[in-house]
Amino acid sequence: MNANHSGHTPLVTYILIGLCVFCYIPIATEALPAQNSFALYFPDNPDYHVWQYITSLFMHGSLMHLLFNMLALWMFGSMLERLWGGAKFLLFYMLCGIGAGLIYTWINQYEFNQFINEFRNLGLSATDIRSIVEEGVYRTGIPGLTEAKVRDFYWLYHIPVVGASGAIYGILVAFAICFPNHKLLFIFIPYPIAAKYFVPALLLIDLLSGVTGFSIFGGNVAHFAHVGGGVVGFLLVWLLGRRGRNTRPLE
Repeated sequence: MNANHSGHTPLVTYILIGLCVFCYIPIATEALPAQNSFALYFPDNPDYHVWQYITSLFMHGSLMHLLFNMLALWMFGSMLERLWGGAKFLLFYMLCGIGAGLIYTWINQYEFNQFINEFRNLGLSATDIRSIVEEGVYRTGIPGLTEAKVRDFYWLYHIPVVGASGAIYGILVAFAICFPNHKLLFIFIPYPIAAKYFVPALLLIDLLSGVTGFSIFGGNVAHFAHVGGGVVGFLLVWLLGRRGRNTRPLE
């Protein structure tokens, strides 16, 4: 894009923030009967619908979840929108969010199939596995079958994911590529760190948290959705180009 975009009002960023805030209010008041239609469910779950890869981006599970995402969207998204223009920024945002959801779903499907294979090797029948999936009920006294495994398997199937975090991580990666030396502050480190170091470190933390199950961000965090959004963001900027020295614009 040309330099005359650098000072324009980031209208798309403000609209996205407004939509997320608007969609959160009914959840906070428990007045949204159709919430199951908007969160992203496991594909085999009867509540799953393909449009959830889009609608889940505007849903948030808590006020803090909403506030952190919207703060990041405002801080980093507005700069990218000024750099690229509203249309290109919106396309980038949606592709990162949808891509994050697809990667998260693929990993969950893999883990789900791994659980099924493990349960079969332990001697569970198809009826036993169905009882775990549908009701969380299992036969005790089976060596190797633990409550933790049953819980994780059951949650994979039943617990949906919500939030703009995947799209936000795509924005963070793009920001680090376009503004690599811009200094950022991390809440636990009171020293400014260049974006080119800050963002990869954040992605590494999320990747390790997803693999090990230990999270410094607390529970119920879709770490692989974060990483997925970052990967999609990197690929989009790499494929389409970025505005900056010795680069071509995203067009």
